[in-house]
Amino acid sequence: MKPPPFEYYAPRSLDEALGLLDRFAGDARILAGGQSLVPLMNMRLARPQRIVDINRLAELDYIRINDDCLSIGALTRHRAIEQSQTVLTACPLLSKAAGFVGHPQVRSRGTIGGSLAHADPAAEYPAVAAALDAEIKLRSVRGDRIVAWRQFFVGDYTTEAAPDEILVEVRFPRPRGSTACEFVELSRRRGDFALVEAAVQIEFDESKKCSRAAIGLGGVGGMPFRASLSEEILRGKLPGKAIIQEAASAATENLDPVSDVHASAAYRKQMVSLLVSRALERATGLHSVKEA
Repeated sequence: MKPPPFEYYAPRSLDEALGLLDRFAGDARILAGGQSLVPLMNMRLARPQRIVDINRLAELDYIRINDDCLSIGALTRHRAIEQSQTVLTACPLLSKAAGFVGHPQVRSRGTIGGSLAHADPAAEYPAVAAALDAEIKLRSVRGDRIVAWRQFFVGDYTTEAAPDEILVEVRFPRPRGSTACEFVELSRRRGDFALVEAAVQIEFDESKKCSRAAIGLGGVGGMPFRASLSEEILRGKLPGKAIIQEAASAATENLDPVSDVHASAAYRKQMVSLLVSRALERATGLHSVKEA
């Protein structure tokens, strides 16, 4: 199918783009990589009257280390994140997750800003944002504001961003000291949307005990989920198999996944424990098998 008619705008500066969104008062959609919006338009699930194409805004395409965080511009492609040595060094969990995003063609066009703004519960970046306590920078003609991930994700495909705001940057805190991480997901085929995913990062103290654990889950509800109880179980412990299994079992606490045509809620809960266990074992070196 083809999309319904729409007016097309291609601003050459961020200020021009913001002016258009302000002028149209919520009656416009932003086009970046187009990997989510265009299929929705083709299937007539989205019918925007106006499209604001921001692909010419090179000022939103960057990867930078600022103070204690990694800052990534909204227009940065998944492939650039996947291949960036800066990302690998400063935020290895994000680097690992980027390789799971769709297929190579999708990663070459899709953007991190577009993925976060789309807020698909099965997408990889929201789970990483939850695990790493990411912050999202939004901009409008009124100015900038920084939103924590917990406030940014509101529900299925819904975010805190106002209709006249553009997601311009995402900030990931850099790991402190000795750190290990892993990203795993379950999907029917590599590149498909995840049924369940787990993003894990562990920081160790000098005695090799877990000083801080962060576990973000995706595909388990309308928003990314932080397995706080599992993190508490790991904190202050040497990460052996028994502790990992206890933490993995606790990851389903307070979870309320939905059943759909792809998987039942009970199956998703079972897979959460399995994936968290697998991610923790790999991150701590207790399991050598790699994702197929």
